[in-house]
Order: sequence, then C-alpha cells, then structure tokens
Amino acid sequence: MTRLILSLPLMALFQCDKDETVAAYGAADQTWVLREIDGQPYEASALLRFPEEGGIAGNAPCNSYDGTLNAPYPWFEVQNLNATRAACAGLEAEGFYFAALMAMTQSEVSGNVLILRNEDGHEMVFTAAE
Repeated sequence: MTRLILSLPLMALFQCDKDETVAAYGAADQTWVLREIDGQPYEASALLRFPEEGGIAGNAPCNSYDGTLNAPYPWFEVQNLNATRAACAGLEAEGFYFAALMAMTQSEVSGNVLILRNEDGHEMVFTAAE
C-alpha cells in the first residue's frame, strides 16, 4: 500500500505531459480544409493543422497563422493567434475565418471530418486533405 501511495505523485507527473487537445484525438497528422461555416460553403481557402502539442497552424486566404490550443478534448480554445500581414483580395474572408475560429469552444473528430462549434450554435466543418 505504501508503494502505491508513493507512486501516485510520480504517475501524476507523467500524466501532465500527455497531450489532451483535439490533436491527440484524431486531428494530428492531418491538414484540415475548411468546407463550411454555419452551413454555408466557405468559398475561400483555409487550412488548419496541429503541428505540435498545444499548437495550431495553417493558411488563411491571405496569410499563414499559428496559435496556442490548451483546452482538453472535446473543448477547443485558441489563444495567441498570430498571422502574417500580407494583403490580398481575400482579406474579408480571412477576417471572417479568424473570427469564427476564435469563437469555437468545442471540437469533434470523426474519421476524416473535424467539426468545431460553440454554445451559440455556430459551426465550422473541415475535412482532411487528400
């Protein structure tokens, strides 16, 4: 019994390093292509990746971006979103994408589909790139 009690803090230490984000539940090692926001096709190009534990990265219509993702699955919370500052004709679509991405609070991975949503009923649907 004493060994068990002494080993619990050590086991907890190893659990702290485990990735609990959406990446660990099927989203890693994929490039996700945004298909729709709130049921409407997203006509521009936006990609989302989970390149490392606790991180996101991708390409919006004009700029590449990265950020931090710390919420355990199924929760989704982007922090510290940074993007390059190139201008292009798709800046309005890009602003819409970033605003939607920052508003998402839940995630669901099912095969080659990633769905992000929030409590207000907004939803983003991504599919794995082929």
